[in-house]
Amino acid sequence: MILQALKEYYDRIMSHTETMIAPEGFEERALDFLILIDEKGEFIEIEDTRERINGKLIAKKFLVPRSKGRSGSLSYKTTFLLWDHIGYLLGFPTSDVKSEKQHKAWLDELERLPPELAADAGVNAVIQFYKQDGVAKVLADQYFLEHVKSSKYNLSFRLTSDVFPVPCRDKVREFVKQTLVTVNVNDKKGVCLVTGEQGVIARTHNSISLNKDTKSLVGFQKNSGYDSYKKEQGYNAPIIESTEFAYVTALNSLLKSKSQCFKINDLSMVFWSSKEDSSESDFIYLFKDQEEDNPGKATDKVKSLFKSINDGAYCEDGSTTKFYLLGLSPNMARISVQLWQVGTVSEIATHIRQHFKDFTISKSDREPLYYVPEAILVDIASQGEIKNVPSYLAGDFMKSILSGTPYPTGLLQLALMRIQNTLENRVPPVRAALIKAYLNRYYRFNPDINYREVGAELDTTQPSMAYHLGRLFAILEKIQQQTHRNPNATIRERFYGTASTTPVVAFATLLDLKEHHLKTIKNNGKTGIANYLDRLLVETMSSLGEIPTHLSLHEQGIFAIGYYHQRKSFLQEKTNNLKKERV
Repeated sequence: MILQALKEYYDRIMSHTETMIAPEGFEERALDFLILIDEKGEFIEIEDTRERINGKLIAKKFLVPRSKGRSGSLSYKTTFLLWDHIGYLLGFPTSDVKSEKQHKAWLDELERLPPELAADAGVNAVIQFYKQDGVAKVLADQYFLEHVKSSKYNLSFRLTSDVFPVPCRDKVREFVKQTLVTVNVNDKKGVCLVTGEQGVIARTHNSISLNKDTKSLVGFQKNSGYDSYKKEQGYNAPIIESTEFAYVTALNSLLKSKSQCFKINDLSMVFWSSKEDSSESDFIYLFKDQEEDNPGKATDKVKSLFKSINDGAYCEDGSTTKFYLLGLSPNMARISVQLWQVGTVSEIATHIRQHFKDFTISKSDREPLYYVPEAILVDIASQGEIKNVPSYLAGDFMKSILSGTPYPTGLLQLALMRIQNTLENRVPPVRAALIKAYLNRYYRFNPDINYREVGAELDTTQPSMAYHLGRLFAILEKIQQQTHRNPNATIRERFYGTASTTPVVAFATLLDLKEHHLKTIKNNGKTGIANYLDRLLVETMSSLGEIPTHLSLHEQGIFAIGYYHQRKSFLQEKTNNLKKERV
């Protein structure tokens, strides 16, 4: 299904006259440096194609003959047509035995080029370059010595009379297209599992550019128990070469796209629709941080999403237009598929809207309108580092958002761990929103007559004892703050963990201290505040029965929301009082 959808996407893009995707047999590849030569093969100079963009040197990309997969101890024998990395073209670094082997393989491949291709002026110039000891001239060039210091650079040649590199010349392109239709006697033919078409089966599949350590999406390790009926590697799952090229090119194109791909740690999410649709470009704004040059665009897209579903804009083609979402992460042997979600545009949009609705919570105007998945995961990650979040959890989280299913339990566990950490016993809005969303969605799928959905704001009628215990803790903290010179050093640091897990132990001590604190507040001339907090304390305790000995994981979450809501209510009251004073 994944390969079929990618193949269809490639065919759709190729059907456009102004396509931005590589045709079969080619790929768009960055060439860091070009070796300028004349038609006699004489070395002229080194051309640096890189430009500094946002502080980084970015190489220019060209449409060149497609690269090949390299693996195993004989990988150095695989060369690309008229372009490759510096080890092949120049044998650099010269001290590396591997570079020496690569360079020899490159020279041998040049000698094997068919006469009709070698006769091209550009290709012939490249051949003459090596016959005239051009490599030594390049390695002695001052610009090369100063700027070419890595063995990972991709290089090619360019005639001084041409605008584009040699592998982009018309004769080379014609040769590549011709080889696509040439069938060798050793090629195995069969029926493609994806399209049902007859053709040459791809023995290996090219790499996907997921990160620096690229790997294949489809692959079978040779002589490792995956061979059957004398079928090795790709012959185990016959996919013809044209289909292999289409899905690999389509996926690599999506991964490079700024409008159809976003990343959460090492999880890469790509998305597309079965036919051209605005959702392909709009979707990205629902899941990535605001752009610096247009900070309101993402917010506008979310507002538009709510409005569009309310007025039925997504229902017109919702039954026909499919929307695909694919989540990939690196793995040891090959790329791991963490998420594959298929639905209509209307279905996906409805689930996303429900996600934003579930995460709605009372917060200040300084907070963003909504939280993107990465921001949510960063908030609950150990040390606030996204790298500490397992890729499977990010994938499960995205799946629950897109399918409207319960959020993974790991989110609640991590959120509570961060809250109860002795260094940061706090419940910021994003964390409270996550806990609220998790619990409400969980009980929608697992109904419990004793649970009533937690709202976005303070609810004094909420039947949950854990909720009111959280409120009680916030009130006791407020009472202490009115007596303490340093409001940042409160009972939260010492007692939150115990109060939210074994409340009977913590509240026995805290309730004993509150009388002393209330008396201190009155002695400081704040009788009105003391009486207000005392009344609030009595009202909250009237909602409680016998304080339990311990709270379950879900009850700890409800405790955190009650605590957050009560604190938010105090802040709102303070804001309202300031407004009255100004008036």
